[in-house]
Amino acid sequence: MPETPEISATARKFGYPGNCIAVTPHWLVLLRPQQVTYGALVLVCREPVTAFGDVSADALAALHPVVKNIERLLLDEMSYQKINYLMLMMVDPDVHFHVIPRYEGVREFGGLSFADAGWPGPPRLDQAVSLPADGEQALVQKLRAKWGGG
Repeated sequence: MPETPEISATARKFGYPGNCIAVTPHWLVLLRPQQVTYGALVLVCREPVTAFGDVSADALAALHPVVKNIERLLLDEMSYQKINYLMLMMVDPDVHFHVIPRYEGVREFGGLSFADAGWPGPPRLDQAVSLPADGEQALVQKLRAKWGGG
């Protein structure tokens, strides 16, 4: 049986394990603490790599079903019009993507409004909504419950 990869500092910085929506052998799907848009996620590679080209062929193959499930989940829940995958890795060096559902208008959750401040241009990472702890956990639980279904 393969050894379970260590959890990276990047995953912990983005709230693992508390905001973990899904765990696969190669990837973690986390709710992004700073909601640039409603449903923003972080997709973190579980391998100890800091360059996309160093991700194993197995992890790259496993990325496809994870991305399909992310897009189904976010489309069902957030009704996005576009989706952006940003691999920035300037501050957090482990391979990861910021997954930003994009939409015109406003989405509501837990009494908060989430506008896409950059629509229709690039996402505005400097403008985000911080969910209160109970709201974050409510959204994590909602997305976890829908992860495998649909």
